[in-house]
Amino acid sequence: MSEPDFVNSLARGLNVLGCFEKGHQKMTLTQVAARTDLTRGTARRFLLTLCTLGFVATDGKLFWLTPKVLKFSSDYLSTFGLGEAANAIIQKVTDTLNESSSMAVLDGDEIVYVARVEKQSVYSNSIEVGTRLPVHTTSMGLVLLAGLSEDEFERWLEKCHLTKFTKNSITDKRKLKRLITQIREDGYAINDGGLEIGVRSISVPILDREQKVIAAINVATLAARTSLEQMENQFLPVLRDAARKISMVLGVGN
Repeated sequence: MSEPDFVNSLARGLNVLGCFEKGHQKMTLTQVAARTDLTRGTARRFLLTLCTLGFVATDGKLFWLTPKVLKFSSDYLSTFGLGEAANAIIQKVTDTLNESSSMAVLDGDEIVYVARVEKQSVYSNSIEVGTRLPVHTTSMGLVLLAGLSEDEFERWLEKCHLTKFTKNSITDKRKLKRLITQIREDGYAINDGGLEIGVRSISVPILDREQKVIAAINVATLAARTSLEQMENQFLPVLRDAARKISMVLGVGN
């Protein structure tokens, strides 16, 4: 996109919306201005505009997002034909395995949770719809990377920085390439303590009508109660069935 087509005011307004995140759910005008590199006057105009549109609320001192912003997430899922049907399938996975199940999509170096049914918390920090996690530390992220074309993955790999979170985090790009090749062959990914020691997850891809990977579905558990063999023998068939059903919602195979 050429510079003349770039609408700077729109970009700044979206940055104001985006600055409300975990740990910064409610902020003063001064805090919003600082987080967005805007003057207080400019930040105030954006905030009041967003308040008028119903995306932000205020008590006169603090500002926060309203549920209206969820319209974007539901509309995003609707573009794929997902939504309530996918949530029902994920709920079934959780009920069957008695473990939390989630769905996520790829966004740069992160995955974004777009659906989640929690049975038992396994991470030290809460995971909810909208949560972002580093791609290389999660089984869903690995499955989504495996869904990229070879050229797309090489471009992603060239730009990425593989941060180490635990001793099990993948920080070697050559090792990650080999793993992604294996995941493409297997059709699933397991992550064992890549983000947090003691937490394991297994994921499979969700395909669209063109057989492209558009999302991933997972089950997360604790290493103390579930072996890797159990994940492959018990969890994987349930996940694959769920992914197939979600793909059917998208019209795959019809």
